[in-house]
This record gives sequence, C-alpha cells and structure tokens, in this order.
Amino acid sequence: MMQNNVPKNIVILISGGGSNMAAIVRAAQQENWHQRYGACVAAVVSNKADAAGLAFARQQGIATEVLDHKAFGTREAFDAALADAIDHYQPALVVLAGFMRILTPGFVARYAGRLVNIHPSLLPAFTGLNTHQRAIDAGCKVAGVTVHQVTAELDVGPILDQAVVPVLPGDTADTLAARVLTQEHIIYPRAVRALLPLL
Repeated sequence: MMQNNVPKNIVILISGGGSNMAAIVRAAQQENWHQRYGACVAAVVSNKADAAGLAFARQQGIATEVLDHKAFGTREAFDAALADAIDHYQPALVVLAGFMRILTPGFVARYAGRLVNIHPSLLPAFTGLNTHQRAIDAGCKVAGVTVHQVTAELDVGPILDQAVVPVLPGDTADTLAARVLTQEHIIYPRAVRALLPLL
C-alpha cells in the first residue's frame, strides 16, 4: 500500500487518437482522483509523433513524450528506452490505450501487476486483431470489450472489467466498432478507478 502522500502516477501509452486516454483523463478530472485517491495522469507517451492524442494531453497540461520505435534496432532496445521514459514519472500504473506495439516479456515483467490494457472483444474470445469482423463472421449475437492486466501472453491476462454490446443485423466491422468504443470509454476509466485504492 502506498503512503497517502506519495502520488499514484498514471502513465498512459498511445499510438493514435487516444480517445480512451482522453476518457480516463476526463474521469480523473471530473471525479477528482487526485483528492480522492492521490492519483493523477502524469504523462502520455506515444511511439508516433503525429498521434492526435498528444495534442489533447498537452491541452490538459499533461507531460508528453514521443519515442519513435523505428529509431531502435530491436524491439528490446525500444522497450528499454520506453521503460526509462515511463520510470521518469514513477508510475503506480501503466495504461495501454491503443498502443499498437507488442511488448517484450521483459517490459511486461517490469510492470507486472500494474500494467493494464483494453481489448475490443469479450476475452477470451477473439484475441489479436480484426476482432469486430471476426465476431460478425462467427455469427456472434453479442460482442464487447475487456479491460485486463497484461501478461507476457497476448490478451490473456486477468480480466478486470467487461462490457457487452449486441451484434445487430447488418452490422459491419465499423458500426460494431463504434458501438463497442462507446462502452470502452465507460469501462476503461471505471476499471482504472477501481485499481487506485489497491495501489
């Protein structure tokens, strides 16, 4: 248990628009996580300099960093530099919010128990990519989203929260994705908030 006077810093990793990151930042502000839990979003880190979410983070006064994975010769070298950037903020929690990189086992182990991800399916169904089209192709009546702890094996860590949406007649991958995204913005802040008293 962290002492009350030690801030519970949250570092969020993004690669694109960062809508889930923005949902978490807004929840932290509206629900006053700083006063209630001693927690704040301390930094947003991206592997892409043109990630649109960086502008939102800067507008909120949140520190941002960019590490271009293409500048590193190996996945391990990138992950080591990424960890150094994250550790600068002494994170209690590292949140993957559309961070489109598969992380090395060493990186995952470094943040074991405090690294979370959101995946657009009802895990354990449809790990990996193209989840919405695969759910439609399989004839699923429902789809959804899962927040889970990250382990070395992709998309199989302990489940923290889930939300279910219907698969409607005539759905495309895009229409289903939009319906799921609405739920993502609800459950990711909720799952992170539920972890804060435990950090």
